[in-house]
Amino acid sequence: MSEQSVSRPPLPKKPFNPTPVWLSAWLAVMWFIIFDLELSFETLLYGVQDIFEYLSRYSTPNFEDLSRYIELLGQTLATALWGSALAFVVAVVLAPFAARNLTPNPFAYRVAHELLNFMRAMPDLLLALIFVAALGLGPLPGALALGVHTAGFLGKFFAESLERVNSGVYEAVSATGATRMQVVMYAGWPSIQREALGYVLYIFDRNVRMASVLGLVGAGGIGLALHDTLRMFNYDQSAALIMVILAAILSIDYLSTWLRGKLN
Repeated sequence: MSEQSVSRPPLPKKPFNPTPVWLSAWLAVMWFIIFDLELSFETLLYGVQDIFEYLSRYSTPNFEDLSRYIELLGQTLATALWGSALAFVVAVVLAPFAARNLTPNPFAYRVAHELLNFMRAMPDLLLALIFVAALGLGPLPGALALGVHTAGFLGKFFAESLERVNSGVYEAVSATGATRMQVVMYAGWPSIQREALGYVLYIFDRNVRMASVLGLVGAGGIGLALHDTLRMFNYDQSAALIMVILAAILSIDYLSTWLRGKLN
């Protein structure tokens, strides 16, 4: 048999290269953004120059009143801590009712689910303004605002984690004659303990950042002092306050990352 008569299988098709498609789609999206927002590159260029000129005003931070800044930072951290504690308590109570596999009836599930949705939908700043108007200036309105808002997120995280637990774990505890609350306590929470701790650390990390912002609306802490210095155009003191806030946030961020790594 000659070599010409031997049939060879056809070569496979060349793989599709998606790069031109993705590049075209990216350019189309960018063009749509520029067109829809009516962006002007000349205006952006002038804006960048103004930004650098404004930032240059913070080039000489004044740390003469550092002890007071540290005290105000302590108030901010306490606000974030108690706000996170309030969110944790509310989430622990509502999460089992918002988990489909643990809720006693559909009505209880719907009430708990919509309550968590409502708390997540209410912005921190709006809640802080409401509590400041009701309770006056200070850290308490900030802690309540953070607690109510983040309870919605933490409760949702907990509920979804409880739903992902293997049904056999719940059935094993139920087979011993345990009540619904005992099933949650001895089967649900132990199964998601590591995951729940990670969520709590994330919420606390987030609340530290937001507690500084809430001070701008009168919720106390270092944010209120920053608001006062910015209003009086004391850029050197503002720069010192910003650096103290950044140092605290970065330290807590690294600590949270280290703790989450240990949990994993």
